[in-house]
Amino acid sequence: MERACISARQLFMLAILFEHGSAMVIPLGVDAKQDVWLAILCGMVLGGGLLFIYYRLFTYYPRLPLTSYSQRIVGSFFGKVLGLIYVLYFLYIAARVLRDFGELLLTFAYPETPLFILNTVMMLTVMYAVYKGIEVIARASQLFFFSLYWILILGFVLIIIAGAVDLRRLQPILEEGWEPIFHVVFTQTLYVPFGEMIVFTMIFPYLQKQEKVMKAGFLALFLSGINLAIIMAMNIAVLGADTVSRSTFPLLNTIQEIRVANFLERLDVLFMIALIVGGFFKVGVFFYAGVIGAADLFQIKEYQRLVYPLGISVLLLSIAIASNFAEHIKEGLQIVTIYMHIPLQIVIPFLLLLVAVLRQQKTDKENKGR
Repeated sequence: MERACISARQLFMLAILFEHGSAMVIPLGVDAKQDVWLAILCGMVLGGGLLFIYYRLFTYYPRLPLTSYSQRIVGSFFGKVLGLIYVLYFLYIAARVLRDFGELLLTFAYPETPLFILNTVMMLTVMYAVYKGIEVIARASQLFFFSLYWILILGFVLIIIAGAVDLRRLQPILEEGWEPIFHVVFTQTLYVPFGEMIVFTMIFPYLQKQEKVMKAGFLALFLSGINLAIIMAMNIAVLGADTVSRSTFPLLNTIQEIRVANFLERLDVLFMIALIVGGFFKVGVFFYAGVIGAADLFQIKEYQRLVYPLGISVLLLSIAIASNFAEHIKEGLQIVTIYMHIPLQIVIPFLLLLVAVLRQQKTDKENKGR
């Protein structure tokens, strides 16, 4: 790991921007229809349980990232295998998020520009930030945090002023009961974005005051869940559940409904900039975790040597990952959830924590016996 240090406030802001990231862009949990906000809040609560697992693992090994303490828990060989799997996972998700934002730009701003060019521009920016280190990324999050919030608040106010909100579209609540909501939670909203906090197991050791990890992490998770629930509820109230379910980027469709006094309109460009900022941090955090994880596994002292080869790999993967955006979304909802998110966000961390607890109890007993 690089020699760096970030504050609890920087961790909080970085986690907020990370959590919003692509979750604001994609049609998150729309299968729950007008109850999508409930599905997001339920995912937030269960995601808090996952974050507690990651935090407990961190308390056992506060100076080590996931790729290192997995070797302490299950042995060198199996630990390195697990570490390599997580490195590939982080890089793969970085490529998926990069594809999300490339498609966003392609659809709304640059329809004649090749996807490869758009992804290249964003990836070069991410690679530069990662090359500079986690401190630079964390400081950048402080600069953009308040800008993003002001834009979101402005959009919220303007949508209300424009009279585009119809709260009747959010009714009836629980029309089909809790079953469809829990189905969405356990297939979508638990994993994206809340379970993706697994990536911060690679960043927690950098915190200056490590006793504040829990406070910063859980506050970021809670605030992100509230914000995303409000955003998706707003999308439903403006567009309706059927339109949102068919929309590729529902938030931008909602913003396009802003028309105030016959002159204040076409604000989607401003909000698209805010969305791209969130995408930058989400790609950046995943890519950084993959790079330092690979450097840790292969004992490379200067992780910067891996930035450009791995960055090019992520860029090419973002293009080859699917032939079109519909296939990309389908793959993310079906294949990635079952074969990646569930084992890597839930099963393996829980088993690692279980083994760590048992080993600690055994060590405590041996120390008492002496």
